[in-house]
Amino acid sequence: MLRGFATISYYADDLEAARAWYANVLGIEPYYTVPGYVEFRVGDYEHELGIIDGQYRPPMPEGPAGAVMQWAVDDVDTSLASLLGLGAQPYQPVMDRGEGFRTAVVVDPFGNLLGIMENPHYLQILARDRGE
Repeated sequence: MLRGFATISYYADDLEAARAWYANVLGIEPYYTVPGYVEFRVGDYEHELGIIDGQYRPPMPEGPAGAVMQWAVDDVDTSLASLLGLGAQPYQPVMDRGEGFRTAVVVDPFGNLLGIMENPHYLQILARDRGE
């Protein structure tokens, strides 16, 4: 039934600031922009990261909440330091999950949970798809 990750959407009360922050984090500009929404294509498989104007956010409890999307990174420690340096706040420290899996979670400047992960399975699939 589930074929894979297509798009994750975050909310931001200041959409322009969020667009600029994620453009800086990702090193790319959004490929799709309409009033109230911007979208980036990210990484090896061009997964989609959408940012929605906060006025459309459904009611939520106080503070960061919800599912955590773990984005594959080459080095969790370096990526975590970079995100914190760009204004994200720590949420969950680097954790060794065993067998080469390491994770951390930050809260972006707009209140969204952003997970990062060293994931050997991701690298195996990437190598397979590249014919390596």
